[in-house]
Amino acid sequence: MWCYRGGSISAEPRINDRIRVPEVRLVGPSGEQVGIVPLAKALELAQEYDLDLVEVAANARPPVCKLMDYGKFKYESAMKAREARKNQAHTVIKEMKLRPKIDPHDYDTKKGHVVRFLKQGDKVKITIMFRGREQSRPELGFRLLQRLASDVEELGFIESNPKQDGRNMIMVLGPHKKKTEAMAEAREAQAARKAERQGIASEEAPEAPAAESEAPAETPEA
Repeated sequence: MWCYRGGSISAEPRINDRIRVPEVRLVGPSGEQVGIVPLAKALELAQEYDLDLVEVAANARPPVCKLMDYGKFKYESAMKAREARKNQAHTVIKEMKLRPKIDPHDYDTKKGHVVRFLKQGDKVKITIMFRGREQSRPELGFRLLQRLASDVEELGFIESNPKQDGRNMIMVLGPHKKKTEAMAEAREAQAARKAERQGIASEEAPEAPAAESEAPAETPEA
């Protein structure tokens, strides 16, 4: 297994014959401190253990090297990185557009969407669209944004204060919960609903009728 690992210069650590120092601070396969040993001795131990000598701290004096199965180490590191990317949640910016003189029913509907987005751990960009003479009344949009922020303050906060952008006024709300937390809660709620449905189905299932025992036939009296 122990061999020379050649190739182009990369960010990977130096291993085996690529290590060019007179001595190293050696760490054993189980993490035990062997101490400072000549490079030749470290390479000899690597051959004996059928492992690689891997430089784990090149800037130390002398460099720190560890005896390990480098191929296995690279594979496990790649798997961990892949799992981390898989579980990584990216914050999404949703957008909700309102008019400064919005109807109360429409406002409640729009607010419901904002609540849902924040619960999911997403940011929400609120845009107030002004038309015609409404552009001379920016305070209407400002008050509406403040009202919305107040209505959802338990779920989100003002990440970007209201500001005029041409004919529009924009504010960004950020969620109190991280995306990963929101996703975990959603999975738990889904599992709870599934368990509840299964429990209800089990209760509603008809019970098998109990078998009636047959009474022995009566003997007619003589």
